[in-house]
Amino acid sequence: MKLPLQKRMYLIPAGCLAFILFFTVFGDKGLLRIYELRQDKNKIDARLKESINDNEKLKREIVALKSDRRYIESIARKDFGFVRNNEVIYQYRQEKK
Repeated sequence: MKLPLQKRMYLIPAGCLAFILFFTVFGDKGLLRIYELRQDKNKIDARLKESINDNEKLKREIVALKSDRRYIESIARKDFGFVRNNEVIYQYRQEKK
């Protein structure tokens, strides 16, 4: 069954439009790809901010380690168990459950 000429004239532009629309949405540079790239960029930006904050904390810690004797002492006590000569340490057994 053949379509009349008038209906065929509508099919050609409609097919071209569907083809262009398909690649606009699903192509390599289409809308879905742009959306995915934006999400990736947002994740990378969040990681960047977190890294910048971590770097700032580390810079402050470096300054404290170079200049603050109380900070160095607190780390020595906490991490290495250091005590002063006149201090007594009490250790308690932990109860087993």
